[in-house]
Amino acid sequence: MADEIKQKIATIFENNQKWVSAKKEGDAAFFDKLAAGQTPEYLYIGCSDSRVPANEIMGLEAGEVFVHRNIANLVPNIDLNVMSVVNYAVRHLGVKHIIVCGHYNCGGVKAALTPTDLGLLNPWLRNIRDVYRLHEKELDAIQDETKRYNRLVELNVIESCRNVIKTAAVQQSYRQKQYPIVHGWVFDLQDGLLRDLKIDFEDMLKDVMKIYHLSEDSLHSETSGGA
Repeated sequence: MADEIKQKIATIFENNQKWVSAKKEGDAAFFDKLAAGQTPEYLYIGCSDSRVPANEIMGLEAGEVFVHRNIANLVPNIDLNVMSVVNYAVRHLGVKHIIVCGHYNCGGVKAALTPTDLGLLNPWLRNIRDVYRLHEKELDAIQDETKRYNRLVELNVIESCRNVIKTAAVQQSYRQKQYPIVHGWVFDLQDGLLRDLKIDFEDMLKDVMKIYHLSEDSLHSETSGGA
């Protein structure tokens, strides 16, 4: 067993050497440019599922996508990891687009609807259960279980997009620069295609800012004692 593990690790390093050679063959300065810094236009927030490789499904190279992944592509406002990623991507990298990408047949979404104690996962998956609660009537009306799960996947992406838009970094950057734009996508494992949920970013932003207004003008009024 130990020898098998060593061989698998050795294979990874062999593959790395082949990858380096292939990149240099295509562009001799590839790694010089990579080491010089990153200026990605996209922040990709996706699921940790091993079947969904962010760069590959988008047809983009290293350095073009800033990536954050977690179970079921969630964006909880109290999760310092994802909030730090959004903040850094928007304020320091200046990304033009933020993509929340879920995938059909998501194990995290299915686990959230499993009536059992999942230990440490319980508080994390509660976010998905809250999405179900918000859309309970629509979801309960879907008789086919697979279609119901897949619709919950879509709704979970939409709610994560909404949570991204609630952040001060996104609101302030958009007010000043007209970007980033937030997109909601779903990856279909059965055919490899991306599905655009056609999030109306500006409409969602207006709706969110009725309550979660954190752009600079509101911050100024708060600090100056205004209403």
